[in-house]
Amino acid sequence: MSAAEAATSTLFDVDAIRRAFPILDQQVRGRRLAYLDNAATTQKPQVVLDALVRYYQHDNANVHRGLHTLAERATEQYESARDRLAEFVNARDRSEVIWTRGTTEAINLVAQCFAQSELKAGDAVLISELEHHSNIVPWQLACERSGATLRWIPLRDDGTLDLSDLDALLQGVRLVSVAACSNALGTMHPVREIADAAHAVGAAVLVDAAQATVHQRMDVQAWDADFVAMSGHKAYGPTGIGALIARRSWLERLQPWHGGGEMIETVTLEGSTWNEVPYKFEAGTPNIAGAIGMAAALDWFDGLDHAALLKHEQALLAATVAGLGSIHGLRFIGTAPVKAPIVSFVIDGVHPQDLATLIDQSGVAVRTGHHCAMPTMTRFGIPGTVRASMACYNSFQDIQQLIDATETAAEILS
Repeated sequence: MSAAEAATSTLFDVDAIRRAFPILDQQVRGRRLAYLDNAATTQKPQVVLDALVRYYQHDNANVHRGLHTLAERATEQYESARDRLAEFVNARDRSEVIWTRGTTEAINLVAQCFAQSELKAGDAVLISELEHHSNIVPWQLACERSGATLRWIPLRDDGTLDLSDLDALLQGVRLVSVAACSNALGTMHPVREIADAAHAVGAAVLVDAAQATVHQRMDVQAWDADFVAMSGHKAYGPTGIGALIARRSWLERLQPWHGGGEMIETVTLEGSTWNEVPYKFEAGTPNIAGAIGMAAALDWFDGLDHAALLKHEQALLAATVAGLGSIHGLRFIGTAPVKAPIVSFVIDGVHPQDLATLIDQSGVAVRTGHHCAMPTMTRFGIPGTVRASMACYNSFQDIQQLIDATETAAEILS
């Protein structure tokens, strides 16, 4: 361990954090588990697992309207979770938090609502060449339905967005939708700069915060975003839960995209009227346990020293780049100066899937493929990459395990 790594370890007790995650205390293929697939999903601390079990063992009931004790307890926890999330992202009001199944559903909600009433032929939607499929396909569908066109912010060779022609790209745009952080390359985007330019021409702004949630301090007001989409499972919470945080003025203006129970005020055979926001957009029985588990995850995460965490993550990133960079034939895809702890790489003449398969033999979990970012891979002329992504519980031992495994795999495959 270098002096810099030792200093970071002193500031941030990774061993103590790792002990909070039961799943990490295991071996894979006879080796200590080094879990470096956090951009796909993070692991869950014991407090989140406890919150899920406690709800199902003691408070399981449907929320709202029930007058019995279990229903009241479930509703209180569910709505308290909404308050917790609103506080965590610095929302303007709790009514601006809509529960969804995750980032994908949150973006689809906005895309379908915009296609229904806000987009028409001659309008445009602007996204980037570096987006996750969840921030591409919904807008393709919305444009097909409305007659609007889809435009792209191009990608530079280092994995940053080329904003030199942003003013021209924004002409006629009704909505801009970009990720705060690329899941494929780790690039952190200048969200506020993009939002200011979009608002100057009257366009709405959606931010995909799936990857950014735990790698920078989320502040929807600082971003000045009209819509922010996020997932619980990328932030140490359960799968199947996420949220759309949206300006109340937009929620009042847009029509529902799902119909059913809970989202209505009145229903007759002739027609229906809608519930107040945010319930207007929450049809059916929600993921109650997921919301409660997500609140537990946010409480746990907020208990960390965030300044020390960010330093630790950047030190892990630097160690990964330095170690992997010494391997013959290895090439990094995405070398932006401002990155989350996500590293994508290829080795000349080696298929990423073969490489990742051999890395797994050393107990190291990485992701391989196009990472739901096919246009990004096409831009770089590759089928995919091997991606290592770090979280708060990762250590320099994990990174060394990755470097050693990659070096061994490269020797075998070359």
